[in-house]
Amino acid sequence: MPTFTLKSPYQPAGDQPQAIEILSQSINEGNQYQTLLGVTGSGKTYTMAKVIEKTGKPTLIMTHNKTLAAQLYSEFRTFFPNNHVEYFISYYDYYQPEAYIPRQDLFIEKDSSINEELERLRLSTTASLLSHKDVIVVASVSANYGLGSPEDYKTIVQKLVVGEEYAQKALLLKLVDMGYKRNDDFFDRGDFRVNGEVIDIYPAYHEALAIRVEFFGDEIEDIYSFNTLTSEKVEHFKEYVIYSANQFIVSKERLALAVKGIEEELGERLAFYQAEDRMIEYTRLKQRVEFDLEMIEATGICKGIENYSRHLTGKAVGETPYSIMDYFKAMHGDDFLVMVDESHVSLSQFRGMYAGDRSRKEVLVEHGFRLPSALDNRPLMFGEYIVKAPYFLFVSATPKELELELSSVIAQQVVRPTGLLDPPIEVIDSTYQVENLHDRMKVVIKKGERVLVTVLTKKMAEELTTYYNDLGLRVRYMHSDLDVIERNQVIRSLRLGEFDILIGINLLREGLDLPEVSLVAILDADKEGFLRSTTSLIQTSGRAARNSNGQVLMYAKKITNSMKETIETTKERRKKQMEHNIKHGITPKTTLRELDTNLKVDELGELYSKKSKLDRMPKAERQKLVKELKAKMLLASKSLEFEEAVRLRDEIAKIKKL
Repeated sequence: MPTFTLKSPYQPAGDQPQAIEILSQSINEGNQYQTLLGVTGSGKTYTMAKVIEKTGKPTLIMTHNKTLAAQLYSEFRTFFPNNHVEYFISYYDYYQPEAYIPRQDLFIEKDSSINEELERLRLSTTASLLSHKDVIVVASVSANYGLGSPEDYKTIVQKLVVGEEYAQKALLLKLVDMGYKRNDDFFDRGDFRVNGEVIDIYPAYHEALAIRVEFFGDEIEDIYSFNTLTSEKVEHFKEYVIYSANQFIVSKERLALAVKGIEEELGERLAFYQAEDRMIEYTRLKQRVEFDLEMIEATGICKGIENYSRHLTGKAVGETPYSIMDYFKAMHGDDFLVMVDESHVSLSQFRGMYAGDRSRKEVLVEHGFRLPSALDNRPLMFGEYIVKAPYFLFVSATPKELELELSSVIAQQVVRPTGLLDPPIEVIDSTYQVENLHDRMKVVIKKGERVLVTVLTKKMAEELTTYYNDLGLRVRYMHSDLDVIERNQVIRSLRLGEFDILIGINLLREGLDLPEVSLVAILDADKEGFLRSTTSLIQTSGRAARNSNGQVLMYAKKITNSMKETIETTKERRKKQMEHNIKHGITPKTTLRELDTNLKVDELGELYSKKSKLDRMPKAERQKLVKELKAKMLLASKSLEFEEAVRLRDEIAKIKKL
């Protein structure tokens, strides 16, 4: 059993001890499903970490968006500094899937931009899963999408052992087959370089360490890792395993079988179109697939190669595609745990992924843009997902019937370790809600605390932000147009006090750990619907539960059933929390959570001022400049400042072109 050592200055308190014991015991007894019902601020993340420590199971933690995934990744790295905590989210900065609109005869080409640092983190995840037992992976919905075969990934490796003989030419060719490329000038991830009897390999999944292999003739004399920036030796190895540079690598034999399978499927599909006298689709498909086959046979890859994943992985028609959970199975069999954070939202999102993907691809297949096998390049269906792992733990403040019905045990965390109570809810007539809220917010801001405001439309969020700013308040809004990096920066700025009021729609409900917020205002709370359901209102109200002065204002003309249930639930929880505090002599204290020390990248003006002279700069100077920029890029990515890391990466690419 893997050993997980949790490092934390805290000890379980409130309802945490009983929840940890109930859940750990249920998992150890072999129950597949369990639920943690924990109110906001009750320390659900800490309970999750303690369950991992007590059960000792490799764990996949899944959530429905990248913002929460980044927050969880940061927290679990802090909890388990001596274990392998990995991060697995979509590696696209931008992604436009290919699509066809028959009414307009409009084909939209796939367009995407890959974030190299996120790609490295994904590769690090798969390499860790196949190398270590003490692995915790924090993932977004992308964990439900298809990956290459873990068996192929395991077999296409290069093991290097000190004292054994290797033909250097054969070794270099093997590295090329694994997706690595030779680069003796600018050594980067996924590269190797040769200097006499020394081969340097920069694993695609490493951050700043490369591997040096020193030969004496054909015999390996030494293997050690070194810092790519300083060339300082780090660690010597008796043996070392190099994994492939991408997760979709396949053997030459498998590739040959895939090509044959694609050709056979193409022949069948062309015969279908010919029999139907659909020559436009016939010609379109023939040209596209034949071109892809030429590229695959020549280079091993083509644009949109994921659409041939069924052939490349050897799966049958309709068979469940590989996902990150198969990498857990490959190493750990049926002994790993999947935790679904904010399960009331996450499970619904997982359920809807398949249908949307399927409908888009069916149109592409019908009109000859793709072979039918493209339909098998898909996310997991919900029925496949929910039985994929041997153990599930659903975590939410408001679990739905599905989780509750499936679960063998339901552990409740209502009492917070801090003694904080659920915030009192005040219902106010919405006739003059904007004016009333203005006065209430000024009182809160004067005390140095923050405010969250939820509205129903993006337009109202923008207009309300403008209105309050004109009145002298410091306000910003957050909506779906902001990417994950911008959203993290907005939340960080709010905590730093760069502004006082954040207005949003439904982005403020789950997982925002903001102890500075003492007032949550819900405008038009009586507009019954998804954004004003009982679940949404409870989640939104919980944003004020981390501050001892927390309060919730619901603006409405009537009290709906959802409002009534939320108010009653809150009163019941407050009663239980008060009784616990009185019994144990606890005085509620605002949650203390240090602000993440996100990297503030040094001023790069001095470096960039050299750009105008780059073409005349000596090669050695350009290499030195690349090293300086690369050091800053690595620091940025380590602190999850991906936007800054991408900017630096682009600067490095410009210099390398010279």
